[in-house]
Amino acid sequence: MDDADTDAQPLRILIADDSESDRLILKTMVRRQGHDVMTAADGVEAVESFRSFKPQIVLLDVMMPGMDGMEAARHIKALAGEELVPIIFLTSLSDADALARCLEAGGDDFLSKPYNRVIIEAKINAFNRMRLMHGTLSRQRDLIRDRNEQLVKEQTIARRVFDNIAHTGCLDAPNIRYHASPLSVFNGDVLFACPRPSGGMNILIGDFTGHGLPAAIGAMPVAEIFYGMTSKGFLIGDILREINQKLWRILPTDMFCCAAFLELDFHLGNLTFWNGGLPGGFLMRHNHGPLRMPSRHLPLGVVSGDRFSAEVDTAKIEEGDTVLFVTDGVPEATNAMGEMFGEARLADVLETRAEDETPLEAVLAAIRTFTGSEEIRDDLTLVSVDVVASNVLEELPLRVTQSALSGPSRWTCEYEVSGETLSHFNPLPLLLHICMEVPGLRRRSGEIYTILSELYTNALEHGVLELPSSWKSSPEGFGRYYAERERRLRSADREDAVRFRLEHETGDKGGVLKVYCSDSGSGFDYTDGGLSSLRQDGYAGRGLALLHQLCESLTHQGRGNEVEVVYRWTIDSREPPSLA
Repeated sequence: MDDADTDAQPLRILIADDSESDRLILKTMVRRQGHDVMTAADGVEAVESFRSFKPQIVLLDVMMPGMDGMEAARHIKALAGEELVPIIFLTSLSDADALARCLEAGGDDFLSKPYNRVIIEAKINAFNRMRLMHGTLSRQRDLIRDRNEQLVKEQTIARRVFDNIAHTGCLDAPNIRYHASPLSVFNGDVLFACPRPSGGMNILIGDFTGHGLPAAIGAMPVAEIFYGMTSKGFLIGDILREINQKLWRILPTDMFCCAAFLELDFHLGNLTFWNGGLPGGFLMRHNHGPLRMPSRHLPLGVVSGDRFSAEVDTAKIEEGDTVLFVTDGVPEATNAMGEMFGEARLADVLETRAEDETPLEAVLAAIRTFTGSEEIRDDLTLVSVDVVASNVLEELPLRVTQSALSGPSRWTCEYEVSGETLSHFNPLPLLLHICMEVPGLRRRSGEIYTILSELYTNALEHGVLELPSSWKSSPEGFGRYYAERERRLRSADREDAVRFRLEHETGDKGGVLKVYCSDSGSGFDYTDGGLSSLRQDGYAGRGLALLHQLCESLTHQGRGNEVEVVYRWTIDSREPPSLA
């Protein structure tokens, strides 16, 4: 039934007047207009009739014995609640104060005596339209409220799923400070941190186009790829390419993610970074001036994989240094005059901050002072990472989802990388993933990754490519070494190969992992006992010494191109309880 049909329906109208003749006249007029009428002789009877008759419009005399019209109007309005029931006072009063009291009591209009049929019909129709409009608005309000409650419930569930996937990782590490002020429950800014198996950590800070749930949807696949590949030991370029390909495939063309990716190796003092579309980051060095890390790439998800650049930049870092990145909500924050905070002001704040003030605190304080009472119009995310000694972060939490003795107990795996595959494929994440199927080894992922990495690096670089370690005795030699490494990889023979054989057996209190690694090279003289010493100066010669330190035994065979290491692990009090 549309509004026109509803407007034509007869109404239930209550008439209350202590004059019997006036009641009869008014009742006759209203009934002739096609409405259903009930009458009352005083205010008390009018209130009781309202309860039983439930009229849609009330015509109420002001002066009645017992309970006058104004008191009856107050009771009727209370009984009507949120429903609009127009009250038209019947009166011969002309005093302005008396008429005002009628409106204050709940009256909506007046009908003067003697009655005019045309005026009565016009007012009834006008108030009926008002009543119908009020009903429509009330229903729409209730519908909006119900849908909002449903949306809040759905967002609560979605937020729980989102937090389980896009969790904070190791953002609670002692050397990380961050601030996030989203505009909504879901927002377009993302911030992830994850420890690397080989030590150090990866940080990803990003800003999706848009706000709210649509912008946050892209964060879930990014988080899954970031945490999954980082924990398996993939390199920064591999992770970036995978994230970009995923976003390019699933996001609409007008959505993308401006992001910065940081790979921090505190043991070697290396920072590897990639910036695609975010404001330039800062490396604040305590012994040198600040280093800017500008955006040199397109955001993630803009171009397909064959056009995407995962080229990274590197910098040396030392204890006491701090890395800071922000999303564009910081430079785009505006003051009351519409002026933006800007990257130049951000750089100035960092250069002039007090010695006892952290970079993050300095920037946040400057933004609050600059914006004043102005509302922030964009998501605001900042993260700073202090460079600390590697042993400070040895106990970064790793997720263990099974008991220490569940999973495969005895297994063997053989794997070979050969020919041109050596030039573009890194087998270490796959080998590490196989080992991590043993839950007891997950807390030792860093040591396992180091063992596999040293074996593979020695086999590939010194075995297959026959690169001399002596070249790495100086920074210049280091550059020559890796330039020659790339050249020889491009010309790798199809017979060149590196082979792994992994054997594992679980016991009552731990287990034993044996790793055999061989290469197709000519081998080397492994009888020099000095190779097992950690007392090495310079940039080279520490690989075999590190393996001797981590493993129970290390044995070379054949021409030196075959090596076997035995790694024994035990369950100790640091092992987390089962979450299964």
